[in-house]
Amino acid sequence: MPQRRHLATTIPGPRSQQLMAAKQTAVALGVGTTMPVFAARAAGGVVEDVDGNVLIDLGSGIAVTTVGSSAPRVVDAVRDQVGRFTHTCFMVTPYESYVQVATRLNALAPGTHEKRTALFNSGAEAVENAIKIARVHTGRQAVVAFDHAYHGRTNLTMALTAKSMPYKHGFGPFAPEVYRAPLSYPYRDGDIDGTAAARRATSLIEKQVGADNVAAVIIEPIQGEGGFIVPAAGFLAALAAWCRDNGVIFIADEVQTGFARTGAMFACEHENVVPDLLVSAKGIAGGLPLSAVTGRADVMDAPHVGGLGGTYGGNPLACAAALAVMDTIEADGLIGRARQIETLMTGRLRDLQTRQSRLGDVRGRGAMIAVEIVHPGGTDPDPDTTKAVAAFAHAHGVIVLTCGTHGNVLRFLPPLTISDDLLHEALDIIEAAFDATAGGHA
Repeated sequence: MPQRRHLATTIPGPRSQQLMAAKQTAVALGVGTTMPVFAARAAGGVVEDVDGNVLIDLGSGIAVTTVGSSAPRVVDAVRDQVGRFTHTCFMVTPYESYVQVATRLNALAPGTHEKRTALFNSGAEAVENAIKIARVHTGRQAVVAFDHAYHGRTNLTMALTAKSMPYKHGFGPFAPEVYRAPLSYPYRDGDIDGTAAARRATSLIEKQVGADNVAAVIIEPIQGEGGFIVPAAGFLAALAAWCRDNGVIFIADEVQTGFARTGAMFACEHENVVPDLLVSAKGIAGGLPLSAVTGRADVMDAPHVGGLGGTYGGNPLACAAALAVMDTIEADGLIGRARQIETLMTGRLRDLQTRQSRLGDVRGRGAMIAVEIVHPGGTDPDPDTTKAVAAFAHAHGVIVLTCGTHGNVLRFLPPLTISDDLLHEALDIIEAAFDATAGGHA
């Protein structure tokens, strides 16, 4: 599939408009869409819609198609597996690929200790199971999450998630024994360094929850929906040390940050942090539904036999895809490619920041980059400009996402297989979007 942007119609085109009208009558209203176009095919760093428009993909299906959409090894592996069998349920008649995925994850996850893995379907499901495992192992109930956190849409993970709209509003009551602590947020923390920010968080936990009551602390090493917030250096390590000292399970939610996305296989490696449990999903299987909990053998083995599982968990098609994804990351040097993308994107965006003071902060790691958009002359969030910039990009054939508690963060999650030419073209359009929406003024 040619790797080039092409606009055959205005966006949305007539066929997408027809399908959107059909969606309104067939699909529940609560299922929203970021863009008003319907995909027909995708490969590498582009998505083609049903009207023939070819869009530059800076979203990767929210960090899922990290190795590129329709990655050749993934396609071949899934085609081979679908001809063998599509399902047996691992809990009924197990199959080798599940064990192979678990073995690979045990080797890839940080730490040299003995590990175990269990496979599930979605990030939220894996987070729930990580909490279950931590509670059984510790005999405790309380769980601590952080400001701006996003961990999923199920009842327990909604409780862990910080943002009300659109994720929690009207869906309560939520699971009990969930508490929230302040995150390290360098752009808004002033002079508070990572170690001090960790002390602020653990002091609150000790006073308001009690360390002896805490089963787990769960954190995204780089927050996703919360705004791509990268904690200050030392924050994660100090938090993990507090957990070790107090018998608390440290859970790294790497659903969005895992599988080479940040320029390391897992983001916690940037801080030399070894979690007790690591949750992965999204980029794990190239677009097929799969998630995992990987961690210390003694912790993972705490639940009784039959206590973990699910009918579709570790589906054989998804396992085949995951093995191909891991092969692709290694064979194609995609961890290094993520670092190259970081250099290119942050260089362009910081240059733009010198000319547009609305770019309050440029941050991220690897191919997980964001800009926080604020009103000129200050740090007040500006969600209106953020929406306008995203809408301009969409209309000009660039898929880009927003996030953040205040909706004022523009996030970039390109496939690691995207070309430099496509990245530069997309960033040219982002620059034009700022000029258009801000009248060219800084």
